[in-house]
Amino acid sequence: MTVENPSSLPIWPIGWTVIHVAETGSTNDDLLAAAQAGAADQTVIVADFQTAGKGRLDRSWEATRGTNLLVSLLFRYGDREPSRYTRIVALAARAACQTVADVQPGIKWPNDLVVGGHKLAGLLAVGAPRERFVVVGIGVNVGWAPSGATSLVAAAGGARSVALNVSPLVLLGELLREVDRRAAGDDAVLHAEHKAALVTLGARVRVELRAGGAGAGDDIVGVAVDLDELSRLIVRDDAGTSHVIEVGDVVHLRAH
Repeated sequence: MTVENPSSLPIWPIGWTVIHVAETGSTNDDLLAAAQAGAADQTVIVADFQTAGKGRLDRSWEATRGTNLLVSLLFRYGDREPSRYTRIVALAARAACQTVADVQPGIKWPNDLVVGGHKLAGLLAVGAPRERFVVVGIGVNVGWAPSGATSLVAAAGGARSVALNVSPLVLLGELLREVDRRAAGDDAVLHAEHKAALVTLGARVRVELRAGGAGAGDDIVGVAVDLDELSRLIVRDDAGTSHVIEVGDVVHLRAH
């Protein structure tokens, strides 16, 4: 892990400790190790480049050097529900995109940010229940996107003014401010915001259940009809049976 000169960093919101590195394997791996070694709540590691970035379901997360936001945030949650912090970060990133680039992504359950059906960002949370902490990693395509995805600059119309003013670290500063606003708020308000942002609700979907879990290998096809209080997805299949989805990969399908 190669650490950047701290003098080059922006001024971060009070309460956050931000470590900026030029290159690392995975910010999630680094922050998980730091948390286990005693790193404080609201410690952040942000990298210009990752050699082993990770997405959900053991997928790799790719980005060209210095173009995108690659960051992990540590939350020591005490008696709170740890999954709330993934929602907080997703909603904060969504609001930050609106602020810095006038782009408002939707959320594809469980934790992708999308614009026009194209992926803009993905989240991956790892935690230690005994130690009561969770690390939430997020990758946001700011200036570059792989094939089939989109970037913040592209979603804003590719305007030169946007490209010049929107950097990964500028976006991170706004994201941290938005996290602060939601972390201090009520869970019912957070749930309502999450539900309103979810483009999966009302969509016809195929849920590919995670290997090794209950029903693994069986796809559920139906309509995403609701989100419960723990933000699990409720899908009503074509036979009229409702399924509560806690973990799974959701594919949006075209309506009949």
